[in-house]
Amino acid sequence: MERISNARTGLRRVAMMAVLLPAFLVPTAATSAANCRSMPGPGVDWSQCGKSNLLLPDSQLDGANLTDADLNATDLRNSSLIGTNLEKAALIRSSLAGSKAEKANFARVEGYRTIFAGMSAHGASFASAELQRADFSGADLSGADFQKAELGRANFTGATITGTRFTMANLARVQLAGVKFEGPLDFSGAFLFLTRIEGLDLSAATGLKQWQIDDACGDQATKLPAGLTAPADWPCKHD
Repeated sequence: MERISNARTGLRRVAMMAVLLPAFLVPTAATSAANCRSMPGPGVDWSQCGKSNLLLPDSQLDGANLTDADLNATDLRNSSLIGTNLEKAALIRSSLAGSKAEKANFARVEGYRTIFAGMSAHGASFASAELQRADFSGADLSGADFQKAELGRANFTGATITGTRFTMANLARVQLAGVKFEGPLDFSGAFLFLTRIEGLDLSAATGLKQWQIDDACGDQATKLPAGLTAPADWPCKHD
């Protein structure tokens, strides 16, 4: 009887090993996840990694995967982020000033008070991003996509926005006066409450409606598309 019991115990152990062994042989999500200890470099995978409060200026991160990474308060000034994927990354109070980010993906990032000043981001996507009070002054945003972005009080002074799309974006109290662009800009459905458009030639802009103009802040030098008229008294005239 004792031999039979021992045999049964041995069979149970063999069965358990057969169940558990594949779990050790097949890579799990944890073993195949990003290597968060990797040094910055082109193509690095820092997805979902904690990289906040770091000094990483002049980093080479072209084509890197930074999706859903925590980069809050991190210094990435003068870095190269060409084609980098930062979708859903946290960039609150970070600095990307002077960086190169052509064709980069900033969709759905959290970028409250983030500094993008002087950045080159031709063709980048900021779709549905949270960018309240962000600083884009002097940045090259030609062909960038800000569709459905939250941009309340963002500063675009001196930025180049040729071909930039602001479809359905929240541009409340945004500083657009002093931007540089040629040709049309798309403002379809954009919220322009107290948006500063003084001195801008918007005659070729698309998607603008009279209700948007009535809420915006222009001046005598502001040019509007055919069929739209300046309000008798711009809301910010006496600011």
